[in-house]
Amino acid sequence: MFRKTNYSENLNESYQLLLKQLTSLIEGESDQIANLANAAALLNQFLTDINWVGFYLYKDNELVLGPFQGLPACIRIPIGKGVCGYCAKTKKTVIVPNVHEFTGHIACDVNTNSEIVVPMIDKDNMLIGVLDIDSPKLNRFSNIDQKNLEIFIKILIKQL
Repeated sequence: MFRKTNYSENLNESYQLLLKQLTSLIEGESDQIANLANAAALLNQFLTDINWVGFYLYKDNELVLGPFQGLPACIRIPIGKGVCGYCAKTKKTVIVPNVHEFTGHIACDVNTNSEIVVPMIDKDNMLIGVLDIDSPKLNRFSNIDQKNLEIFIKILIKQL
């Protein structure tokens, strides 16, 4: 059912399959942790050239580690700090082609070279958390990734 994509394939078509799989996987389930855990596992299975994928949840004015796939990670991130904190503060997706050039980058894994962070915003424009994906490759994430991961988060938020 799940497969990693070859980026020479039509990436948008592959993302359409991912979005359908997410919808099917979380349909009818209201438990936030279960849905986030399955979403992280699904992204880890689908995406190539990544070394970490997971969620940080907004609690008590900071981001707290949620379900993820990868090496152990930073547990708490202040709003405004690092890529995740910056994304949470601005409520806008952030693509960082080279994390070593991002002022204030928090290095949880020294092998990470690029990153995308997508905010999770509810219907009342309140921050729920962020989706964080790291890659050992420079310039790993594109506008196609951004567009489709933002749709992925919208589908996921409807079930949270």
